[in-house]
Amino acid sequence: MKKKILFVVSSAAHIGPHHRATGSLLTEVAHPYETFKQQGYDIDIFSVNGGEAPIDMVDLEDPLNIAFLNDEGLTKMKNTAGINAVSVDSYDAVFVPGGLAPVVDMPDNTTVQKILSSMYDKGAVVSAVCHGPVSLINVKLQDGSYLIDGKNVTGFSIAEEENYAKEDVPFELEDALKNRNAQYTSAAPWQAHVVTDGRLVTGQNPASAKGVAESVIAILEAVEA
Repeated sequence: MKKKILFVVSSAAHIGPHHRATGSLLTEVAHPYETFKQQGYDIDIFSVNGGEAPIDMVDLEDPLNIAFLNDEGLTKMKNTAGINAVSVDSYDAVFVPGGLAPVVDMPDNTTVQKILSSMYDKGAVVSAVCHGPVSLINVKLQDGSYLIDGKNVTGFSIAEEENYAKEDVPFELEDALKNRNAQYTSAAPWQAHVVTDGRLVTGQNPASAKGVAESVIAILEAVEA
């Protein structure tokens, strides 16, 4: 049976005291989307508020970005349903892309938390990249434990944030993950780094986005086999 992937994306268009323009980072949406699509999977995109989901850092020299923008991917980002309409029973995996936007509307969003916890509790794969793991910080499972407690994870590092958006973010993702007792690791700034712990897959930065999708595919195909 064809696998179905749920993308949960931010609706935030600005962040921080200087109202820095933001959105989901195009590479972190397009690279996984096109990778899942090439595998033959179906992909649905839901956003926090529904409607058009902002996109940041449009790179028109990247072939996967161009493919995404030229097929139904961009149309889906412009016409998302809100996350209140998500039925987790329909999906084999959930993916949360980064960009600064999810820092704004995901850490304390109870609907996001319910989607991620329900997906994990039902045996699906939960994945996120770059700033996307902010969505995992406060997720509790049915047994009351935090999803990332004791899990091996990664996400955008303090070293990377220092020269990127330190003045715009309210907290360091690396610290927040560690404060939940996650076993955080990182590679050198801007180098690809993907961490898989059972059915939890996280990537450090934009260079890791395609690798996250590939790791999710490996898990789903192994289950199928």
